Amino acid sequence: MSEPNEPNLVDVVEVPVAGTDPAPGGEEESFEELREALGELRSEIRSRFRPFDSAQSRTEWMTLFDELRRRVSTLGMVERSGEVDEFGMDEIVVQRTRRLFDFLFEHYWRVELVGLEHIPRLGPELLVANRSGLLPYDGLMVAHALERQHPRGARPRFLVADWLITLPFVQPYLAQLGGVRACRENADRLLRMGHSVIAFPEGVKGAAKVFRDRYRLMRFGRGGVVRTALENRVPIVPVGIVGAEEAHPILFKWHLAGRALGFPFVPVTPTFPLLGPLGCMPLPTKWVICFGEPIPVEERGIEAAQDDILVSRLTED
Repeated sequence: MSEPNEPNLVDVVEVPVAGTDPAPGGEEESFEELREALGELRSEIRSRFRPFDSAQSRTEWMTLFDELRRRVSTLGMVERSGEVDEFGMDEIVVQRTRRLFDFLFEHYWRVELVGLEHIPRLGPELLVANRSGLLPYDGLMVAHALERQHPRGARPRFLVADWLITLPFVQPYLAQLGGVRACRENADRLLRMGHSVIAFPEGVKGAAKVFRDRYRLMRFGRGGVVRTALENRVPIVPVGIVGAEEAHPILFKWHLAGRALGFPFVPVTPTFPLLGPLGCMPLPTKWVICFGEPIPVEERGIEAAQDDILVSRLTED
């Protein structure tokens, strides 16, 4: 026997309209409106999620990718008004990083200064230091020490080697902290503008020394530092930095990997590349920065810069 016909759901469920009494035929009209709304929603979803192979979708994805790339390239940059000099040093960035450098100076490396009284009270001067390690922590600490503890309170500019200044993300930050590409022209301009300059005549040869050759001075080039001091009539202040080379001890240099990456070499230290990016952290060694007595060359005259024998003797001194 067939089951008796069950009542239709439409005949049972009533959909009341707010504020009105249900009228005959209102149920069918309500379901019809619901179908129309669902149809419109389905059409909207299909219009928003078109197949990827359509030309319009590819254009939208490329626009999204370009916007994402633009945002990543400006990550960490903010739009603000600030005093930035022609070499890129930013006083606001220096102020923001002062606490970090105070921590490194006082607690991490426990820097001890010797002979600070030898720095002339009236500048500028050319500070000549030994190169200590691949990364320019030595220049940053000398500049921070003089800005913090010398009566003049001026922040010297430190010269940075070409290969380091061209690394991604390195040049903007070093420039904001006072780093300048190492060349005679930049040193001359800084000294003539009244800024003291920290130079490292050993260059890449000094930065790339392995640990067994630490604190053995490399050749000082062809006397460019002495000629710069003579031509600009500024004194030379010798600076000895001890402890910085132990912060990044280079056991040996991996030249094959360096050429593949576009670097002179890849340094192998006790922590790098074994610990990955964490191995780039410097070790908490004890530092001593010693300032020697100034070598007065400003009284010799500009023509003394052409005297090769004098330049050679001063370079050896």
